Amino acid sequence: MADVTVHGAGILGLSAAWACVKKGARVKIIDPNGAASGSSGGIVGALAPHVPENWNSKKAFQLESLLMAETFWREVEATGGTTSGYSRAGRIQPVMDDAALDLAFRRSETARELWQGKADWTVERCPNDIWAPLTPTGWAIRDTLSAHLHPRKACLALVSALASKGVPIDPDGAEQGQVLWATGVDGLKRLSAEHSRAVGNGVKGQAALLQFDARFSPQIFAESVHIVPHQDGTVAIGSTSEREYLEGATTDQQLDNVVATACAAVPALQGATVVQRWAGVRPRARSRAPMLGHWPGKPGHFIANGGFKIGFGMAPKIAQVMANLMLDNRNEIPKGFEVSASF
Repeated sequence: MADVTVHGAGILGLSAAWACVKKGARVKIIDPNGAASGSSGGIVGALAPHVPENWNSKKAFQLESLLMAETFWREVEATGGTTSGYSRAGRIQPVMDDAALDLAFRRSETARELWQGKADWTVERCPNDIWAPLTPTGWAIRDTLSAHLHPRKACLALVSALASKGVPIDPDGAEQGQVLWATGVDGLKRLSAEHSRAVGNGVKGQAALLQFDARFSPQIFAESVHIVPHQDGTVAIGSTSEREYLEGATTDQQLDNVVATACAAVPALQGATVVQRWAGVRPRARSRAPMLGHWPGKPGHFIANGGFKIGFGMAPKIAQVMANLMLDNRNEIPKGFEVSASF
């Protein structure tokens, strides 16, 4: 008999299963489509913080999770013997004008306080090397909190770690013990139908993978585009945010525009071959924060959904609080993340 049944083998379901296993629970995972079959099977993987100002529970939770991430992923990799592609290599952002430069210096001050000295946000002259964005001011922001991973590889690393502990992923099966629903866009649709109102929606994203070796370099965020160097000698470019779309898994001209923007921002990428194009629909809760906690009116059932763009960065902390809630009845979920906040 299992203590916990997890529906959904995306990043939130797999991470929560791992946290439960670490607490000694017997876990089963059910997903008819297999691991990372939805938006968790993407290619970008930018684990980047919100700006260090206007502090709130969402930003504080994200900070904790990003600081937990290296230990979390190193343990997963050591247990399962499979890489997640995780690297806390930081991030560079070009400063585009004098007003942005003034704001960047102010944020460097607030980061010292809000990030508790555990990471830095500094303003410096843009590095004079091949892996650098164009910046008309000559200045750039560098932070040491940002990290990146390869989303699909990270999910498969969790699958390997869980399998080594005797936890497979089954296409179906009977529920046992506490039941966690981490089913992404389908889960949001089901909740919306049950409660006759939209509690969230799917937002399409498109991304591309370029053949360019910048491994171990920081990610770059320029012109609202994430540029992420992976350890396999590729660079991920992403992504769009599309509320209206016809085909969730199809790429189009919008992705071409994103790639062109990235290549203009980082000239070294010009001429690099596009080796993969990806599109998927990410779950965004109505509250715009992750949706965590008890499923209203369903005792013993829980929800972890709404990761949207920050699901991978939030996953270590979300996994911890959901395991504590389901196994120890200890509720550490920030008020804005509670399921009720999306109703």
